[in-house]
Amino acid sequence: MKGDKEQISPSRKLILGFLSVIAVGVFLLMLPFSLKEGKSLNFLEALFTVVSAVCVTGLTVVDVSEVFSPLGDVILIALIQIGGLGVMTFSSIVFLLAGQKMTLYTRILLKEERNANSVGEILNFVRLMLLTVFIIESIGAVILIHEFRKIMPHEQAIYYGIFHSISAFCNAGFSLFSNSLENFRGNSVISLTISYLIILGGMGFAIINSFIMMIRKGVSRFTLTSKLAIHISMILTFGGAVLFFLLEFSNSATLSPLPWSEKIISSVFQSVTLRTAGFNTIPLGNLRSATVFMACIWMLIGASPGSTGGGIKTTTLGVILFYVIGIIRGKEHVEIFNRRLDWDVMNKALALLVVSLSYIALVILFLLVLEPFSMEKIVFEVVSAFGTVGLTMGITPYLSVTSKLVIIVTMFVGRLGPMTIALALGEKKKKARVQYPKEDILIG
Repeated sequence: MKGDKEQISPSRKLILGFLSVIAVGVFLLMLPFSLKEGKSLNFLEALFTVVSAVCVTGLTVVDVSEVFSPLGDVILIALIQIGGLGVMTFSSIVFLLAGQKMTLYTRILLKEERNANSVGEILNFVRLMLLTVFIIESIGAVILIHEFRKIMPHEQAIYYGIFHSISAFCNAGFSLFSNSLENFRGNSVISLTISYLIILGGMGFAIINSFIMMIRKGVSRFTLTSKLAIHISMILTFGGAVLFFLLEFSNSATLSPLPWSEKIISSVFQSVTLRTAGFNTIPLGNLRSATVFMACIWMLIGASPGSTGGGIKTTTLGVILFYVIGIIRGKEHVEIFNRRLDWDVMNKALALLVVSLSYIALVILFLLVLEPFSMEKIVFEVVSAFGTVGLTMGITPYLSVTSKLVIIVTMFVGRLGPMTIALALGEKKKKARVQYPKEDILIG
C-alpha cells in the first residue's frame, strides 16, 4: 500500500482531482433540474461548460443565462469556487470544517497547489485563506447587490450579486447577463467592484496574507515573490489601461462615443480583466488589431502565483525580464530587489515560457486548418483559453466539435499545465556520472 501511494506524484494527484470534479459537474449539469424548462444540454456542451468553470476560464458554447435553472447556476458557481480555490485546497477546507485531521501527504499536495513556502505552515494558510475569501467575496456581493437592486427585484439582486462576486474573485468571467457587463459600462461602482475582486483574486493568497500581516502587526513581510508580483501587476494594470485608452480612443465602435469618465473606467476595467477574468464592458469583436495583439500578450502573462488566475504568471515574466537585463548589462548573476536568483529558477521560467508558447502555436495552427475564422480571432481564442481568461471575439459557439475539444484540453492545460510542468522541473534528478566535454554554439 505504501508503495502504491508513493507512485502517485502530487502533480498526478492534482490532475485526478480536477478530472473527478469535472466528471461530477458534467453529470449534475445534464440532469433536468439543472436546466430551464424546454432547454437541453448535450454532453459536449456540458463538458465544455464544466471544464471552463472548474478551470475558471469563462468561455461558453451556450448562453448561461438562458439555459441553466437557478439550481444549475448554483452548481456552476460551486464549480467555479472549487476551481478557483483549487481542488485540493477545497477538499481540505471540507475536511477542516468536518473536524478531520490533515495528513502529511495532503499537506504536501496543498503546498504544491498553493505554492506555500513550507508544509508546516499550510494548515494555518488554508484557514486564513478560507476566512479571507469569505470576507472579500461577501463585501463584493453586498456592493453588487446594492447596485443590482436598482434594476431588478431584491431576491434576484441577491442571487446575481453573489454569483458575480464569486465569479469575479475566482477570475472566472462567467456572467448571468447575455452580453457580460456591457450594460453596466456607465456604472462606476459595479465596474470598480468587479475590478477590485479580480485584482485580489489574481494577486494570490500569499500576497494578500502579507498585506493582512502588515495591517495587523505593522510589519512588512513581503517575500521576493510577492514584491515582484506586485510590481509587475501594477505595471501591467496601469500600463495596460493607458495602452487600451490610446489604441481605442478614436474607435467609434468602442471608446470614441463614450463620455470621458466612461472611457477611463472602461480602459482600466479591460486592462484588469484582460489578464485573468473574462468580463467585458465593450464589444470585443470591434477591437482594433493592435489592441487584440496587446490583449493576447496580457492574457498570456496572466495572474500571480498561487492565485485564482491562469497564464504563465507575473513572476515568470519578471524573472525573464531581469534575466535579459542582466545579460545586456554583463552581470554574472540575476539580481532582483537586492536578491540573487538561483539558476534553477531561471531555467524553470524559460522552460515554462517556451513550452507554453510552443503549445499555443500548435493549437493555433491546428485551429487555422480546421476553422474558417480569421487568424486574429483564432489566436485571441486560443490564448484566452490557455490563459484561462475567457474573453472571446464571438467564435466559441461556432467552432467545430473537434475544435471545441481542443479548446477544452487547452483550458485544462492552461489551468494545470504550467503548474505541473513546474512541479516536474522541480523534481531533482541524480547527477549524471558521465559528463561530456563542453563546446560553444554561436547565438544571434
